[in-house]
Amino acid sequence: MYIIGIAGGTGSGKTTVVRKIVESLPCDKVAIIPQDSYYNDTTHLTLEQRKLINFDHPDAFDWKLLAHQIDQLRHGQAIEQPTYSYLVSNRQEETIHVEPCEVIIIEGIMALWKKELRDLMDLKIYVDADPDERLIRVMKRDTSSRGRTPQMVIDRYMQVLKPMHEEFIEPTKRYADLIVPIGASNEQAIDIMRTYIIHRLRPVHL
Repeated sequence: MYIIGIAGGTGSGKTTVVRKIVESLPCDKVAIIPQDSYYNDTTHLTLEQRKLINFDHPDAFDWKLLAHQIDQLRHGQAIEQPTYSYLVSNRQEETIHVEPCEVIIIEGIMALWKKELRDLMDLKIYVDADPDERLIRVMKRDTSSRGRTPQMVIDRYMQVLKPMHEEFIEPTKRYADLIVPIGASNEQAIDIMRTYIIHRLRPVHL
């Protein structure tokens, strides 16, 4: 098994990078584990209370569960991955059954933040992007699928996303084996990653 961690700021293009890597691999050989699925369970809070949570702070994540389930996959055990709804800011009752695969990709803003999680990874990638580009992508995403107005996105960016990125996310670049500048637009870097991953996996006949 080959475990890859892909981190980067909100709107940096992580999801697109993951998709482009996955396109080169047989679908039954790779599983994607979104870090967003591992936000803490806040069922005991009201919706109003949940919306006050800083979801861009490390304390918002259930690190113990995430590391435990990745370790289970490493040892050949299937997991029931939690799911999360941005509309109600909480976990859902439904889970996703994930079988152990040759490639496990952990993708999220702080995928490289926790040492216990990094130690489980064979390859660590940081997707970098210009702050203005990240803001534009966040604006498009949050207004179309997360029920936010443009002003809400701007306020959240200035009050939460930007300071949290500078304090917790940007510094994790130091742990990356590979840094992808200009995000998902960097086709050359993505090609290099795909070639490297496929080469490492040749012994298992991907």
